[in-house]
Amino acid sequence: MAKRILVVGGGFAGLWSAAAAARARDALGLSGQIAVTLVAPDPFHVIRVRCYEADLAPLAVPLDDVLGPVDVDRIEGTVTGIDAVARRLVVQPRGGPGPFTLAYDRLILAPGSVLTRPQVPGIDAALSIDTLAGARQLARHLDGLGRGAGRDRTGRWTAVVVGGGLVGLELACELPARLAAARDRAGEAGPVRTVLVDRSAEVGSAMGGAAMPAIRQALAAAGVESVVGGVAAVDAAGVTLGDATAIPALTVVCATGMRASPLAGELGVPRDDLGRLPVDALMRVIGVPAVFAAGDVAVADADDAGHRTVMSCQHARPMGRFAGHNAVCDLAERPDLCRPFAAPDYVTVLDLGEWGAVYTAGWDRERLMAEGAAAKAIKRTINGSRIYPPLSRDRAAILAAAAPIIQARPATAA
Repeated sequence: MAKRILVVGGGFAGLWSAAAAARARDALGLSGQIAVTLVAPDPFHVIRVRCYEADLAPLAVPLDDVLGPVDVDRIEGTVTGIDAVARRLVVQPRGGPGPFTLAYDRLILAPGSVLTRPQVPGIDAALSIDTLAGARQLARHLDGLGRGAGRDRTGRWTAVVVGGGLVGLELACELPARLAAARDRAGEAGPVRTVLVDRSAEVGSAMGGAAMPAIRQALAAAGVESVVGGVAAVDAAGVTLGDATAIPALTVVCATGMRASPLAGELGVPRDDLGRLPVDALMRVIGVPAVFAAGDVAVADADDAGHRTVMSCQHARPMGRFAGHNAVCDLAERPDLCRPFAAPDYVTVLDLGEWGAVYTAGWDRERLMAEGAAAKAIKRTINGSRIYPPLSRDRAAILAAAAPIIQARPATAA
């Protein structure tokens, strides 16, 4: 009977864990001896980092187009429990009968992360772009602003984004144009307003000092208002700030950060402040035999200087590749072929709407590599092709892309 590697999650870490496991299995000549199965609630791999964009059509990549050609099985369902002692998962199939169990010889946990909403009255009703479903809901909401009960209400063409991190900044820079387009479709006139609220001393300061001049310019160019401070309440009329200022707004979007999937808690080991599982250089969960983890649900040393992985596709993709490769080598009892993960080079490319983008390097984002149109061209390459798997269904291309290596940083123009 073939041994089984189960991969939980169809995001960046999950997809690449499964593809890398298929690659290592083939390289070791174990195709008939090791089965690789991916369990995910949806049939699509979502390019989640693009959920702030207006055009959502390119974001859903059929998992079967990537995993089918490399002989990875897929189960459409949600994992609701993990028994690490018995090495079994509990899976609730999508649209099916009651849950069933799946046994594994090696498990790769990569269910990603979820939006963390602050304890603010009414915030649970705010929109979000944490998922493709959420991004689609926002798009429908904007399209409907010119119709129905909202037609005569104050704040119809005002949007408030709660949270000034990378997601909040990218969305805020897109919203003025999207609001204006919705207003035009409704045959209306008048100004649109976007307000970005954050608790930092200055909105965008988490991007580091080198990027701040570009962020200020981009927000000003887009007409985005920055408000420093907290949100006290959210309701159907808009937002009330911590100083009791009321902002009438029919569009409120929560972008307040992420936390590892609650499924990480099933393993019963200590986790970090973001709920992530500690993994060693081979992506093995520390203290849990036969379980690997990758992506937003895991935290690993990125270098020898004390830097740790962050919740981003920049780390999730290679973490998945190393996890898949090492899980196969571990199962095949070939420790000599395992490859340790390291990602000492850290960069950030932040989309800033029509103004352009900003590209920084360094763990403190201290070096400005490019800005404006030049950085925007890099961002388009990243979002449009660099982070996508091969879409040709070509087996050799998919396996080659799954090699456990660290991709070089995006190049700037000479």
